[in-house]
Amino acid sequence: MMEWLDMVIQGILLGGLYALFAIGLSITYGVMRLVNIAHGDFIVLAGYATLPLVAYLHWHPFVALPLVMLIMAILGYVLQTTLLNKTIGPDILPPLLVTFGLSIVIQNGLQQLFSADAQALQIGDLQIASLQIGEDLAIGWFPLIVFITALAMTLGVNYLFNHTDTGMSLRATSDDPVTASLMGIKAQHVYGVALALSFALVAVGGVFSAIRTTFTPSTGPISLLYAFESVVIGGLGSIWGTFAGAVILGVAQALGSKFDSGYGILAGHMVFLLILIFKPDGLFPRTRA
Repeated sequence: MMEWLDMVIQGILLGGLYALFAIGLSITYGVMRLVNIAHGDFIVLAGYATLPLVAYLHWHPFVALPLVMLIMAILGYVLQTTLLNKTIGPDILPPLLVTFGLSIVIQNGLQQLFSADAQALQIGDLQIASLQIGEDLAIGWFPLIVFITALAMTLGVNYLFNHTDTGMSLRATSDDPVTASLMGIKAQHVYGVALALSFALVAVGGVFSAIRTTFTPSTGPISLLYAFESVVIGGLGSIWGTFAGAVILGVAQALGSKFDSGYGILAGHMVFLLILIFKPDGLFPRTRA
């Protein structure tokens, strides 16, 4: 019994990491109806952006994280306002093609700069430290930190959208950009803010992922897949739904690996497929972010 409980807890904690991947994707879809194919590659880019700070300046990854978040947020705003805004419209194909091209450019650029060798960020003893609960149950401190961070950021994003002027602008632009523009809201700027927020979350997910496991320039697509599955399971455009979907995906993978190490990823994909078949709008759908 304790073994199953342990697997569920580990799956919930893993879901925290997936939530950091997925919430940014949910924001961009909820506000702009933009599916960013390069989302996973920007997650990896955040990990690589942290490497020089750790290797040459000897910063702890947690110390480097705020700067990486700022850099990624600025990158997101500039990318949206200078390039992606030109693709936003009723046709979803142009942003898909552009972000697919960005994915190829990022992967090849990172390989040229850093080679194809696997990299990782180290945090010392905290990486393997655990909180012992009873005789048979232990929770890693780092996965717990990741989960708490994901929960805090979900709360923060939810508060931003529902209780601030910026959130009102984001929701209004999401619902009807034409009417919002008549009220003085500049949709192009709001879209830039949305991607900046998305990329700030991407930075956190990218750094934590780079600490948790090794990464290479080509590992972005798998992160995109987990993010996409979390968003679909939870409900497109729903912040809390995305968080719940990420946790469900993490638990499914953990329980699948209980039967066989090769079944973990497959179990997550099967849950995703079942949701698509029986509830394609997701478990907690909303019409806006």
